[in-house]
Amino acid sequence: MTGSALLALGLVLSTASQLRVPGIPLGLGEVFLGLWAGFALMRVLTGDRVSNPGALLRLGAFWMCFAFSLSIGTCQALLLQKLDAGSMLHDVFSYFVVAAISCLIVATMKSESDLRRSQWLLIAFWNVALIIQIALGWRLIRLSSVDPWFWERFRGWSENPNQLALYCALLAALSLYLALSSKGVGRIAALLSCLLSLVVGRLTKSDTFLGAMVLCTAAFLALRLWNWLNSPAHRYSLRSAAAVLMVVAFVPLSLSLVPYALATSDRLGSLAAGMTKDHGGEGTMRTASLRLFLWQNALKLGLESASLGLGPGPHLWRPKIADDDDRPITRPFEAHNTPLDIFTQGGLLGVIAVYGLFAGIFILLLRAKLDALAVLMVALVFFSMAHFIPRHPIVWFAVAVSLMLGLDRAPSPRARTGN
Repeated sequence: MTGSALLALGLVLSTASQLRVPGIPLGLGEVFLGLWAGFALMRVLTGDRVSNPGALLRLGAFWMCFAFSLSIGTCQALLLQKLDAGSMLHDVFSYFVVAAISCLIVATMKSESDLRRSQWLLIAFWNVALIIQIALGWRLIRLSSVDPWFWERFRGWSENPNQLALYCALLAALSLYLALSSKGVGRIAALLSCLLSLVVGRLTKSDTFLGAMVLCTAAFLALRLWNWLNSPAHRYSLRSAAAVLMVVAFVPLSLSLVPYALATSDRLGSLAAGMTKDHGGEGTMRTASLRLFLWQNALKLGLESASLGLGPGPHLWRPKIADDDDRPITRPFEAHNTPLDIFTQGGLLGVIAVYGLFAGIFILLLRAKLDALAVLMVALVFFSMAHFIPRHPIVWFAVAVSLMLGLDRAPSPRARTGN
């Protein structure tokens, strides 16, 4: 119980960047995660066996492959004299921390006891944290070190709104999984947690969060319908036949609506723009231009390194914009796109390792019919297209949980073949 509470507190408080003491790189989240890692390591050293050997083997193989790709990139940077020691050490430490966390989770937690307790504690602490941050945002309570708003975007005690949006997206999906796997009061509590995360995520005015939730909703409904149609209880029923007819009729019905969609495209475009953080105005266009510039240069830099990368750390330079007030840009910048940032760090091998892991877990979840966790992986990948996410502990908690449950619930090969 103590270990699960420390892990949950560490994950929740890892978003509290504004609560850190100036000059000290570690915050409360890192302290709690460090304490939990110590307990978990002692449990591994004194225990008889690893709780999830299959999951640990897969994660261990991934981290070894990823570390190898970063090592090749570092050697390349040394040869080209493009090594930034400060940025490199920051990323190396971050990768070491999240690698240790993910491996210790799968090594020490059992899916039906420790893991589920950790999920519920995480959701409980997260809801309390969101309520506190909302109270800070609406000035019900005050902390001198916390500014909960980034202009008109809500960020709570996080450093930026996008960080809070990522946590809201992943924990909304995790809450949905708990709601589907619980009954009675537990289901209601998990659904309320999901709703609270969605509301706060929308307050961040993150375009990525909005897009992820639209995509995840469509994916979740499609997966639920597919699994319902393939269940033995409904395979030959009248409702199943009606659902099949609806699916078959979807394509011609969609084609018949094309003229109407074209006639209303301008209004739909205005609606979509109105849902963005700047209503499609100058701020949105400037952000899009900056992202496009960085992505193009990240791709160019990765190809110039012979697709081997340049080691951990940012390697791009942001263009000068009017908001800089003539201040010199003295530090490298990230592309804010996970595949491109990894491409500049670990080359093509690093990208294959990360997204190969994500794809493998997604396939496991589909086979296990864990729809909510499959949607969680969809949200994770969607966020990775607009942000650099591998340094966030919550990402690797989500990966570890999905991997363990996917392996535990997936049908055996004999069951799939019917023998």
